[in-house]
Amino acid sequence: MSDEEEKTEHQQKMEEAKEEIHQLEEDPPEKLEDWPDGQAKYETFGGAEGDHSYAEGPETKLGPDSVRHHEDGSVEVGGERVDDPDEFKGEPIAGGPTDPDAKSNPDEQRLAGDDDQADGEDEAG
Repeated sequence: MSDEEEKTEHQQKMEEAKEEIHQLEEDPPEKLEDWPDGQAKYETFGGAEGDHSYAEGPETKLGPDSVRHHEDGSVEVGGERVDDPDEFKGEPIAGGPTDPDAKSNPDEQRLAGDDDQADGEDEAG
């Protein structure tokens, strides 16, 4: 296969990936698992950076750009606190630290395993 044929095949895959993302811009998925896999996951939603502002592009469908979450749980939009912060919070990531159904996070599991090993060494020594 010549370099020209290979380049054309690569360019074709890139064009297909860009088209897949362009179609998502009309109606972006709400769940992470619904976003594309394959080559399309490497494309930038909304096109290349610098082509337009957030307010002028399809990114506005993802929500306002001025949302700020604070450690105390409050949320600001445009510098003003909102009455219902839960309105601006997504579903917890399965198995993540905010998932109420998660058994424990990986660090807790690892640390618990380290404690078990340390206890075993004390008994042997």
